Amino acid sequence: MAGLVARKDLRVEGRGRVALNQVLPFAFIVMVMFAFALERLPTPANTGDTLLELVAPGLIWLATLFSLLLLVQRSFAIEADDGALDALRVAGVDPVALFLGKASALAVQLAALEAVLLGAALLLYGTELRAGGVVLLVATWLTATCGLAAVGTLYGGLAAGARGRETLLPLLLLPVVAPVLIGATRAVEAALGIEDTAIADGWPWFGVVAVFAVAFGAGGVLAFGPLIDE
Repeated sequence: MAGLVARKDLRVEGRGRVALNQVLPFAFIVMVMFAFALERLPTPANTGDTLLELVAPGLIWLATLFSLLLLVQRSFAIEADDGALDALRVAGVDPVALFLGKASALAVQLAALEAVLLGAALLLYGTELRAGGVVLLVATWLTATCGLAAVGTLYGGLAAGARGRETLLPLLLLPVVAPVLIGATRAVEAALGIEDTAIADGWPWFGVVAVFAVAFGAGGVLAFGPLIDE
């Protein structure tokens, strides 16, 4: 059932192409604006990296977070506006399957978006990908994506039926995702070798991201049903 929900969401996105035609250009523009804003700032002393290279991992995840807000709002706006979410519940769809399906569809979109943003960082910021950090980079990418998708789906369901959900969702979501943004940024810094950071230094931060992903995945499975029923 979760697979059917995920395919339904991805089919809706495939027909509307909002992620491709709106969210992706928005995220790319954010990356370009950061590049222009930071280009002429002085490079920190005692480092062989430019300022843009130093901040590239954080900017990738910030652009991802902004895009996450847009994707979650669209996903639940479609469900709420035509009563599809209520119809799914009346039809007896298990809320666990509903949560996992919507989170999986969101994760697929986020993963594709993050891959494009990493390419943009390599192109715009002069960041270099070292072979030894590929495993850490991929592990962080997949785990952080699952964590963000889980928390986005959980809080998207919470805000879906509320008034002013467009402004409520960022207020709920931004403080909660701070651990994954910090952990993923530090792990990617180690994977890319920013400031000659050792790859081994990134794995504890990956652990932080993994704990976040597991916690919100389990929390979503337990809480999503009561949240959308209220």
